[in-house]
Amino acid sequence: MKKVVLAYSGGLDTSVCIPLLKEHYGCDYAVTVTVDVGQPEKEIEMAEKKAALISQKHITIDAKDEFVKDYIFPLIKANGSYEGYVLGTSIARPLIAKKVVEVAKKENAHALAHGCTGKGNDQLRFETVFRSTTLDVFAPMRDMNLTREWEMEYAKEHGIPVSVTKSKPWSVDENIWSRSIEGGRLEEPDFVPPEEIFEWTVSPEKAGDAEEIDIGFEHGVPVFVNGKKMDGVLLIQELNRIGGAHGVGRTDMMEDRVLGLKARENYEHPAATIILTAHKDLERLVLTRDELRFKSLVDETWSELAYKGLVDEPLFADLNAFIDNSQERVTGTVKLRLYKGSAKVVARSSPYALYSAEFSSFDSKAIDQKDAEGVCKYHGFQARMYKKMG
Repeated sequence: MKKVVLAYSGGLDTSVCIPLLKEHYGCDYAVTVTVDVGQPEKEIEMAEKKAALISQKHITIDAKDEFVKDYIFPLIKANGSYEGYVLGTSIARPLIAKKVVEVAKKENAHALAHGCTGKGNDQLRFETVFRSTTLDVFAPMRDMNLTREWEMEYAKEHGIPVSVTKSKPWSVDENIWSRSIEGGRLEEPDFVPPEEIFEWTVSPEKAGDAEEIDIGFEHGVPVFVNGKKMDGVLLIQELNRIGGAHGVGRTDMMEDRVLGLKARENYEHPAATIILTAHKDLERLVLTRDELRFKSLVDETWSELAYKGLVDEPLFADLNAFIDNSQERVTGTVKLRLYKGSAKVVARSSPYALYSAEFSSFDSKAIDQKDAEGVCKYHGFQARMYKKMG
């Protein structure tokens, strides 16, 4: 018996993988694994019901707390963003892959499988983990050069229930941090996405009156909303609800994939937008100018590694060590105003603030302004010497 363990979302790609693994790879026993990283309960239930019909065994793993604590919190500390994308899908893939590998070891499986195409990033994120084992790795979508239209016909012929249609062939991926929607005409840069693709956010034009909220941080991690302390999962869920009602957190972008292909992507991420906006603003209050300058370089490198799924790269751990140290003073409260798609910081405070009214205020005399004249005499000194040579 040849046993394969499949990372299973319940969508079109991973559902048609199951019979394909039997027909083309000789796998006569398929174990499907769905990892709960905060996607809607109905999606988990749908995957379980579908797997019961087409696989030999199904396992659901609740990894929400681990996802938030070990992946999302470090992302927040690093202001995780790749070209404006908040890294929701990419940061979840290594965790999902690791859970699938754990199941494969317990099941004494012969192979691992995923439903990624050969054009996207997810194949890299899964396989950097999968290929750390000695198991075979199967990728039917990539190996067979399949299209979604072919998959829909194949699913119909094999009695596999799928929700996508030719008129709405959207490929959706959700977790607690973001929701991505792609496929069909959404791939076209000049196509205006229909409002129906959005589920987490109302249209900004239809959002209600402005609302102000307070986000509290301790050591770079969000811990309360409007004075109410919450664990990470509940806090993110609450901010997704609040921000979504104001149309906050929509991204429509041209993204540079790892393989070099440009792709049009649509995302929803209300909580991510609010938290990252607040966190970055609080850093500017408590970190020194040199810390901020250097950390921006670290954050960019961190985000690129996370985008590629390289969370086991030694450099990633090195960067996290610096970032964790930088967050010791990132404690305080940030007030934001949410209004018709925007999340703007309107106030901030921290016991570690490097701002001093005594020194900075125009009305203060704590600093003798005449002392600045000496600095001015030497500021730009070499540039002035250069101009005199002309």
